[in-house]
Amino acid sequence: MSEEAADRVDLAHMPELVIVSGMSGAGRTEAMHSFEDLGYFCVDNLPASLIANLLELTGMPGQPDERRRLAVVCDARNRDFFANLMNELKKLKAQGIDYRILFLDAADEKLVARYKSSRRRHPLCTDGASIAQGIERERNLLFELRESAHHVVDTTDMLPPQLRATIRDLFAPGEERTGLSVTVYSFGFKHGAPLDADLVMDVRFLPNPYYDPKLRPLTGLDKPVRDFVLYRPETEEFEQRWRGLLDCVMPGYVAEGKQQLAIAVGCTGGQHRSVALAESTADYLKAQGYRVSIAHRDLALAEGGAL
Repeated sequence: MSEEAADRVDLAHMPELVIVSGMSGAGRTEAMHSFEDLGYFCVDNLPASLIANLLELTGMPGQPDERRRLAVVCDARNRDFFANLMNELKKLKAQGIDYRILFLDAADEKLVARYKSSRRRHPLCTDGASIAQGIERERNLLFELRESAHHVVDTTDMLPPQLRATIRDLFAPGEERTGLSVTVYSFGFKHGAPLDADLVMDVRFLPNPYYDPKLRPLTGLDKPVRDFVLYRPETEEFEQRWRGLLDCVMPGYVAEGKQQLAIAVGCTGGQHRSVALAESTADYLKAQGYRVSIAHRDLALAEGGAL
């Protein structure tokens, strides 16, 4: 996989428009977060009559015009506009616009429990009806749309990470690893421990190139330092175990739906060992198909002083 391909989710196999609907309390908000992570421009509670207008807009944030992808929530909160949804979808189909309908559902008792725990009012209970009555009204209103949906997902027993994984499987299959944005950076402990890292690896136990006068003014980006750090028996053993740890934890982060991961590799000054090993770590993760960026937090502070 090229670095350019790894920097983004492949849009070629993703629909231009996704209509997200379903029962209130079934996970629409979580679904929209998932589509945002996939690079969709998301609009919540949009009147059906405005979908075509939205598709005609240009200059959407983060999306070249030729790759516009929209995820729109259309639900029963605005009943007057929602009634026109099926007619609007027929118009879009006649225009050759690719769209898919994702319908989120859950068992009535689970929906009641979720509303009670959230202490929010059901959108169809404005006249004093009970939550159960509101759910019944909503099911009747959404019946035709549910029958027309391309995907019906039952979230009754789903946790949020499972819903995110399901949406990625349906709308961006094969891109699970590139959905996780990984930053690998080096740092020097003498400049302060990292505050934002999910994983921190201390490599100060490895031999220090600083004590070689020829290597002292160089950095871990220079080949002589990289060779000194990486091609030693102790480093080779460390990297084997370090990569084994990454092989163990990285799939877990993906499965949990984590979108950003920061891995910090530290030595004393952030100039030699940590830089070389951060680069090596980033290269390894890229080769495994992850979307990785590399940074060196304290390299500009290197002065060749006592490390």
